[in-house]
Amino acid sequence: MAVTEPAPPAQPLAHEGILRRQSLRESAARTYARSLPIVPVRARGLTIEGADGRRYLDCLSGAGTLALGHNHPVVLEAIKKVLASGAPLHVLDLATPVKDAFTTELFATLPRPLADDARIQFCGPAGTDAVEAALKLVRTATGRTGLLAFTGAYHGMTAGALDASGGAADVRVTRLPFPQNYRCPFGVGGERGAELAARWTENLLDDPKGGVPAPAGMILEPVQGEGGVIPAPDGWLRRMRELTAARSIPLIADEVQTGVGRTGAFWAVEHSGIVPDVMVLSKAIGGSLPLAVIVYRADLDVWRPGAHAGTFRGNQLAMAAGAATLAFVRENRLADRAATLGARMLGRLQGLAATHRCVGDVRGRGLMIGVELVHPDMGDPQADVPPADPVLAAAVQRECLRRGLIVELGGRHSGVVRLLPPLTLTDEQAEAVLDRFADSLEAAVCAPHRRNDTGPSL
Repeated sequence: MAVTEPAPPAQPLAHEGILRRQSLRESAARTYARSLPIVPVRARGLTIEGADGRRYLDCLSGAGTLALGHNHPVVLEAIKKVLASGAPLHVLDLATPVKDAFTTELFATLPRPLADDARIQFCGPAGTDAVEAALKLVRTATGRTGLLAFTGAYHGMTAGALDASGGAADVRVTRLPFPQNYRCPFGVGGERGAELAARWTENLLDDPKGGVPAPAGMILEPVQGEGGVIPAPDGWLRRMRELTAARSIPLIADEVQTGVGRTGAFWAVEHSGIVPDVMVLSKAIGGSLPLAVIVYRADLDVWRPGAHAGTFRGNQLAMAAGAATLAFVRENRLADRAATLGARMLGRLQGLAATHRCVGDVRGRGLMIGVELVHPDMGDPQADVPPADPVLAAAVQRECLRRGLIVELGGRHSGVVRLLPPLTLTDEQAEAVLDRFADSLEAAVCAPHRRNDTGPSL
């Protein structure tokens, strides 16, 4: 399914019936199905074919899960091999050759100081359960209950993970400022903004009247995804590592979305050179199938048997697919490829910002890219940056879908268009993605309702 292949003739509109039954039967909590009303029936690499015969370039990639795109041959072969072998598919936490191969491959990719003295905990199949395990682990190991987290964070949908996320309604953790260039909480951005954020954290931790309970750990994302694709500055990350190490506070790196080459390094923490005490891993490590683990320093391994368990923590097919994916990314240096191609894509998108005032900021790392759309003529004239424009972002997403491009929205006000293409993206495909995005932006900006509501935004 190459980019340049013509789509087959449209099929009978059976997909409309499927979508209608979905809306009648499924929970109101469904999300992607609302903004992406398609019915995928076949997929390969970057391309999805819908039940209506249309083809789409998928820059959502299962929210970053599909490092190698859809149905990559090495993943399919690994799954078929396990199925043909007669191996058990469900084994709880028993040792198997498949698990041993996955663990060996995973440890080969980890930052060396951690891999040399690490333990792995297989969790329930979702990343949010691995976050829960990480929080429970550091609280058990330290005997403390407090937690340090950051504004804009997203760590999952279960209770503890939600508490640590930026949208928590009932805050039970200490919230610290996450540095940003574009919307710096201190109004300065750059290295100075990151320094102020670090100083705020240090002061709060050492203030006897700061109101901060003794922290069991600090959890952070090396690049905030749902928060708007905001890379943590490398110097600031090193400072967080220094602050936590000096105070015996375990540092937890949530690499659920940033891991396995996505940001241009195999693990995003490698950009800064830090070694966290705990790494939370999911999404791409399962090779498209559900899998989640935490990897942590051996001295934190204070679990009692069964202290954190899950019936489906022994997903053999996911381990086989995951081991194949990890090896393929490592052997083919796809992290380096993501760094090179991502920089090229960022450069072209930044060119759009130069000609479209509604493009407030273009940012990202590797193939984790965000374009923040804004109201250039609205808001406080004294403000550093204009307000986000979620209506325009949603319009761009719709126009992208009309042109056969699947993108996601994120950010504090859902004003950031996110691109998460597979690491196997070709140069030709990247150009097609950027062409369709540019056309979609132009169409959304020039729509009559946009001109009536906000005036010209070009």
